[in-house]
Amino acid sequence: MGLVIDIIDETEELGEQTCQLITDVLNFTAKKEGVNAGSEVSITLTDNERIQEINRDYRNKDQPTDVISFALEEMGEEEVTITGAEDLPRVLGDIIISIPRAKEQAEEYGHSFERELGFLVVHGLLHLLGYDHMTEEEEKVMFAKQKEILDEYGLER
Repeated sequence: MGLVIDIIDETEELGEQTCQLITDVLNFTAKKEGVNAGSEVSITLTDNERIQEINRDYRNKDQPTDVISFALEEMGEEEVTITGAEDLPRVLGDIIISIPRAKEQAEEYGHSFERELGFLVVHGLLHLLGYDHMTEEEEKVMFAKQKEILDEYGLER
């Protein structure tokens, strides 16, 4: 058993094969990162207008973007310990991806839509797992991890 994945395709343009790719890439990444089986993640596939609304409302950036992650286990200075929750599934959070933006970027970077979608899925999941790219050092670590995972999975550039 891998992750528990809820995929919501608001665009209604992606088929079963694309959803399977998302599921496979998420599970591959989770295994590489030592995420417990049964952990939960939600993926919403949307359009540029909707992701721009989310970006504006939650990040104060009024423009479309490719991927946004909302981690439910924010790593902050103050941690709350919940006792008795050891047997509950870990809820990682939500990943929102703009499908039109993914298609634009695939063309811009000269690789397949599947490779770009895989990159965005891995990028989003790594954010949920606590990776970031706010500093040059964090970016080096996160982007090297993404490349390693995508190459090993078979989605090289």
